[in-house]
Amino acid sequence: MPIPEDVTGEEIDKDVRQELQSLPKTLAEDVAKNLVMVARLIDEDPEGAYGYSRVALRLASRVAAVREAVGFAAYASQKYSEALAEFRAARRMTGTAELWPLMADCERGLGRPEKTLDMAGAPEVQKLDKAGQVEMRLVAAGARRDLGQLDAAIVTLQSSELASHAVQPWTARLRYAYADALLAAERTDEAREWFAKAVEADRDGSTDASDRLAEMEGVEFTDALDEDDDADADADAGSDTSADEAEDVRTDLNPDNGAADKAETDVDKA
Repeated sequence: MPIPEDVTGEEIDKDVRQELQSLPKTLAEDVAKNLVMVARLIDEDPEGAYGYSRVALRLASRVAAVREAVGFAAYASQKYSEALAEFRAARRMTGTAELWPLMADCERGLGRPEKTLDMAGAPEVQKLDKAGQVEMRLVAAGARRDLGQLDAAIVTLQSSELASHAVQPWTARLRYAYADALLAAERTDEAREWFAKAVEADRDGSTDASDRLAEMEGVEFTDALDEDDDADADADAGSDTSADEAEDVRTDLNPDNGAADKAETDVDKA
């Protein structure tokens, strides 16, 4: 797959670059460039990112960072079976548990929420950092909802992290998930309150909490571009009407114009 000229491979994380040092220099550079493309495309073009990840995998399948990148690209493309296999491979290579919540969510994607809940209670969860534990809680709550256990999902999300007034990278998503679960359980007033709290914490627009809250409040948004188009159309219609009216005025002021037109017609007939 083509690599843009502005991609050098130096853009990758230093830890990943260090992993690639086990490869011959030219090969390491090629792998690095493909990994850069994975990171660049994964949000906007998951399938494109997946394609570059497969190239990197073909070049360096024994590098943990490559297997992890393939897993993320497959996950973003909803290829959950492949993502799970790659995450497992990366975990075997590194011995860390940080991919555990993603692996559990892949089980959800494969229609196995019970397996997800088993993983939520596994010892690996205790090895996760705070962000990882919150992620695991979100995944477990999603599995409860998959099983139709709305009340259990709400309880799963109730935690010290949810109650905290401090804003962390995960706060908006946690509050949003809680609000959404409350709404699904028809606890509307509480849901509105927590969507508002999610909006307060969502500094980078990672959720659509503001839209959800506006919808609950009955606020309708009008596209400014549509308004401009309507205004232009009205202006054009007004211009046409004004032109017609002006022509009528000229005719009224110069009645000979009509006679002249008739005379020209008579000449043509002759």
